[in-house]
Amino acid sequence: MQKAQMGESRSPVTPEAVEKWKQGLRGDLLLPDAAGYDGARRIYNGMIDRRPAMILRCSGVADAMSAVEFARTHDVPVSIRGGGHNVAGNALCEGGLMIDMSGMKGVRVDPVRRTARAEPGLTYREFDRETQAFGLATTGGTVSATGIAGLTLGGGIGWLARKHGLACDNLVSVDLLTAAGELLTVNAEQNQDLFWAVRGAGHNFGIVTSFEYRLHDVGPVTGGMLVHPIERAKAMLQAHREACHAAPEEMMTAAGLLPSPELSPIAGIVGCYHGPAEHAAGAWQPWREFGPPVMDTVQQMPYTSMQRLIDEPFPAGLQNYWKSCFLAELSDEAIDVIVGYHAAKPSPLTAIVVEHLGGAVARVGKDETAFSQRDGIFNVLMVSRWTDPADADKNVAWTRGLWSALAPLGTGGVYVNYLGSDENDRVADAYRGHYQRLAALKAKYDPANFFRHNQNIRPGTA
Repeated sequence: MQKAQMGESRSPVTPEAVEKWKQGLRGDLLLPDAAGYDGARRIYNGMIDRRPAMILRCSGVADAMSAVEFARTHDVPVSIRGGGHNVAGNALCEGGLMIDMSGMKGVRVDPVRRTARAEPGLTYREFDRETQAFGLATTGGTVSATGIAGLTLGGGIGWLARKHGLACDNLVSVDLLTAAGELLTVNAEQNQDLFWAVRGAGHNFGIVTSFEYRLHDVGPVTGGMLVHPIERAKAMLQAHREACHAAPEEMMTAAGLLPSPELSPIAGIVGCYHGPAEHAAGAWQPWREFGPPVMDTVQQMPYTSMQRLIDEPFPAGLQNYWKSCFLAELSDEAIDVIVGYHAAKPSPLTAIVVEHLGGAVARVGKDETAFSQRDGIFNVLMVSRWTDPADADKNVAWTRGLWSALAPLGTGGVYVNYLGSDENDRVADAYRGHYQRLAALKAKYDPANFFRHNQNIRPGTA
């Protein structure tokens, strides 16, 4: 492997150096001609097609430490893969080293302390299976194939968020491998500055090799979907807004203009109630009063079933281009923009989702964590999806047009986990008043910006 193959690398990486390094690894090191290479670089967003020069499938922390040392010594650019679900495709770098943590899936639940220690390769389907064996859970993603690492480090919106906070709000401690090759314990007592930073901007400060989460009692939930004709989309969103204003914190919902299984457009409410079963009907009643729906799938189910509820409508491998923005209020003007643009979408696979937050998310002080979007009660996610790469221009243009029309009505903030690969100029919007503090911490812990293949915070001063 010669210098030209290493993309940004300024130091030669010879085949002999790679082979010597490989001999000390326990995990597999895949080069582009290796069996399994193409499968290892496949991620959720089919629009992202990059070819790392090397992929290290880490078997443990020692492999990750060795990868950081090798990359730093030879000045090789790196990317970090957990679940590979991020729409920007940050798991993949072109011509560098992908440090693949997806094989590290250890998890230990302590039902007495109500905590779980989990490795970064876990998806929420795997993590929830272990915690639910004890009737416990913590806030996770809304698609079970999402990796715990990326979601948590960027904030972590999930079905339990209004009651128990974001995924990052439930972090107790992490083990963090820094750019200098140090493995640090990061929590409220040790390395407190990093503990603040990793809860929302953790992608920038190193590789988390272990997460410790606070768990909560979560038994069967009452969840599902209420479906309405697309012609009633505006009225449904208005009714959704009013229902959200009075919703208990145990109720988490998202309204969407979505494709049906037959790809005809529908309007729907997806939600999860995880309070006392005897109060479930009352919690759902404000949404059921609008209608009646043409389909009502709401029922009691295991929490793990709720976590898988929208897996099928959001499969991996499609061409994806997303934008998002936070709203303090779902105004009639915003609803008109959403409904009008949805009617003109170029792909039947495209969806617009309005997530309802508030509750425990809003009660965390805006300066307590790097995640600063505590005033965004609604989060609008524009999920543009299509199958033919030749259709990219029109789908991207539609998505950008919708965002441009909606953004002036928003808070000015954005959820970092929804940022696309072309939105580096919006990273500061994700952290707003925290950006300079994060830049100063970046300069302290990663002055050379070694961890830069992410929603990047550049080293700077406070």
